[in-house]
Amino acid sequence: MTAAPNDTFLRALRRESTEHTPVWLMRQAGRYLPEYNATRARAGSFLNLCKNPELACEVTLQPLKRYPLDAAILFSDILTVPDAMGLGLYFADGEGPRFERPVRDEAAVSQLAVPDPNDSLRYVMDAVRTIRGALGGSVPLIGFSGSPFTLACYMVEGGGSDDFRRIKTMLYSRPDLLHRILEVNAQAVAAYLNAQIEAGAQVVMIFDSWGGVLADAAFQEFSLAYTRKVLAGLKRDRVENGQSVRVPTIVFTKGGGLWLESIADSGADAVGVDWTVNLAQARQRIGARCAIQGNLDPMSLMASPDQVRAEARKVLDSYGTPAAGHGHVFNLGHGISQFTPPDNVLALVETVHQHSREMRRRGG
Repeated sequence: MTAAPNDTFLRALRRESTEHTPVWLMRQAGRYLPEYNATRARAGSFLNLCKNPELACEVTLQPLKRYPLDAAILFSDILTVPDAMGLGLYFADGEGPRFERPVRDEAAVSQLAVPDPNDSLRYVMDAVRTIRGALGGSVPLIGFSGSPFTLACYMVEGGGSDDFRRIKTMLYSRPDLLHRILEVNAQAVAAYLNAQIEAGAQVVMIFDSWGGVLADAAFQEFSLAYTRKVLAGLKRDRVENGQSVRVPTIVFTKGGGLWLESIADSGADAVGVDWTVNLAQARQRIGARCAIQGNLDPMSLMASPDQVRAEARKVLDSYGTPAAGHGHVFNLGHGISQFTPPDNVLALVETVHQHSREMRRRGG
């Protein structure tokens, strides 16, 4: 890609002034795009697509060719880490991700080990390097991982879950086992994200997709505590063109609105918020601790383009005009739906850029 460098996203994460509010979308490379579906069909399966660096690069770039987005995000899956632990990840038709060997007893927990990210996960690092080269500095590249607790949910449940019965049973009856899983996961996630940073990721994000299913005390002990360990273990600076460059971090806990202050104090550079959070209140609660990312309801993209534009303006107006010490990154409150009309995404991105510029000119 030959576009002029766009560092608006990085500056917003550093809470510096920007000409417009940057926007990218969780799952922005995905099934709502016909070109993605064509590439996935060529790959033969979702896992094949993830494990082929050239094809992963291809789908990472697809939304950037359609829309003036301010960041690219590595195309991969949060379950690559437990897969590298030997749990046997596979995708069943209509059922989502599954593991052949769930972690549910002492014997299974005792066998867990931190994988070498430059060995069993080398395909991810190859994809990061390939994507960075293809981007040519046009926009920043985001690397990511699931949080230790979210990975543990899949590892213990054996896949997705409606009630998280197995992991919550372990949490209350054998907390020692769950702490052991989380300790291994925290070390694995830190190593994985550090390897992505070394390969060229300019921002890293931790998806705590299931932290919000926990009771307050359990969230603090079993989710946030281990996210903090990951953040503490990250190499937050990388060498770029001979200079040391800070690598910002984002933590997103779906359903985490009750704990914004705690998450903001975790050491992250930005807190991602879902659509249930009032942005004006979030900005007041977080203050100058860190930037905020969010938080349009993904389902609003099913409406007409005019309604999408109106909802985008509401989100921006709720946050207000960024000022010194504050930063806003526009995003959805969760991943984009596969049923989203592609033209609505263009209406969203253009509106975010246009309306946020107008807000800055008005100064309010």
